Amino acid sequence: MSTNPVPQPVVCPECGARVDLPPGTVDGEILPCGDCLAELEAVSVNPPVIALAPEIEEDWGE
Repeated sequence: MSTNPVPQPVVCPECGARVDLPPGTVDGEILPCGDCLAELEAVSVNPPVIALAPEIEEDWGE
């Protein structure tokens, strides 16, 4: 697992805004976009890559 030692700018895939990965961000961490509030997943912190976080669906006991 990689950790992010310094802020790294990336672009929100939803709105195109700049998103800074805070220090200590780890692979797989969920972060909000500061502009559109989309939930983003830090796919990789080295190199920095983000994607829209997968939506968790309810299974309603199925």
